[in-house]
Amino acid sequence: MTILHIDSSITGDNSVSRIVSQAIIDRLSAAQPGVGVVRRDLASEPLPHLTLDALADTSVLDQFLAADTVVIGAPMYNFTLPSQLKAWIDRVLVAGKTFRYTAEGPEGLASGKRVIIALARGGFYSENPAVALEHLETYLRSVFGFIGITPEFVTADGLSIGPEQRQVAIDQALGQTQHLAA
Repeated sequence: MTILHIDSSITGDNSVSRIVSQAIIDRLSAAQPGVGVVRRDLASEPLPHLTLDALADTSVLDQFLAADTVVIGAPMYNFTLPSQLKAWIDRVLVAGKTFRYTAEGPEGLASGKRVIIALARGGFYSENPAVALEHLETYLRSVFGFIGITPEFVTADGLSIGPEQRQVAIDQALGQTQHLAA
């Protein structure tokens, strides 16, 4: 089994999405010894934004397709995902490879792959009025659904409320990782 670990936070050791995504990797690796983990850090080695020339390079797509499981650390920046993660997604959603158009509508071609996303958000976005500002989980759920994958989410919310709430959110997210099936 191969796990692709994607991190996109720019905050380094202060990143909650990195802490939680690593905990997910640790949990999955412990449950299945000998698993191979390929790590891609989109903050330290960012992909350029998509251009026509960049479409010819299929290395990101090949890496995604080769993985059985993909674990993504996804912090919320300005109500959505980091542009580094968007650049990666632009290379994964490729017509004829991960989806196709049919007379009945689009069809995902990447089903059978597991995607687990560690979300880190400064506020609480599951309640009104902030629910209308949440464009991270909804975007990722839609994007992966489009290619035939139902992603799983481990969420740390309210990280910017204060130090106590930050620790509560981290502890709750790390607790969620213990319930992930191998």
